[in-house]
Amino acid sequence: MSLLTSITIELIKFVEIIIIKMGLLGVFFLMLLEGMLLPVPSEVVMTFSGYLAFYGLLDPFGSYFSIILLLLAGSIGDLIGAWIAYWIGKYGGDPFILRYGKYFFLKSDTIDRTKIWFNKYGDISVFTTRFLPVLRTFISIPAGIATMDFKKFSLYTLTGDIMYNIVLIYLGILFGSNWKVLLKYFTQLSYVGGAVFMVIIVYFIFKILKNRNKSIKLDK
Repeated sequence: MSLLTSITIELIKFVEIIIIKMGLLGVFFLMLLEGMLLPVPSEVVMTFSGYLAFYGLLDPFGSYFSIILLLLAGSIGDLIGAWIAYWIGKYGGDPFILRYGKYFFLKSDTIDRTKIWFNKYGDISVFTTRFLPVLRTFISIPAGIATMDFKKFSLYTLTGDIMYNIVLIYLGILFGSNWKVLLKYFTQLSYVGGAVFMVIIVYFIFKILKNRNKSIKLDK
């Protein structure tokens, strides 16, 4: 068994224990952590919880009411976590880039370029990335750096979260106790999200190095 597989198994066990012991509060807590960029898979949290809620194993309420409460707990928890990541980007991103950016070939105008990019594509990117593992959490940081309108950020994040969580809950209900069958597909989706994230990182590095070379030529 590989190290990554072992970590994944232990993480799933951790998620299951928290949800079984804490119920809806545990779901809220886990999704809050995911929104803050911590490695808590919402796919496991919401699918497993959907199964528990439908079969009356999550809380003392009726199945359908439990599902509604689950959707609210998961979506609001993730939204608050995304707010924290947004504020980290907003209040920590600029000073970090200005102070340490030179060590990563980042110049002060990186902030300006990020803001320009978000003015063009930020709204749609914040919404669409909520459906992609990895990117769904990391998008909050550049949104904060770009000082994207907070109300818009919240609206697109919450809307995307609700839609994605509905799908995950439904899958949990559909597969029931066999919900873990879905994990291999979630893993593949994570690879897609990770690949897209790496492409974006490479693109920005390329742009940074290109601008850096231009600056060197101008200085000469």
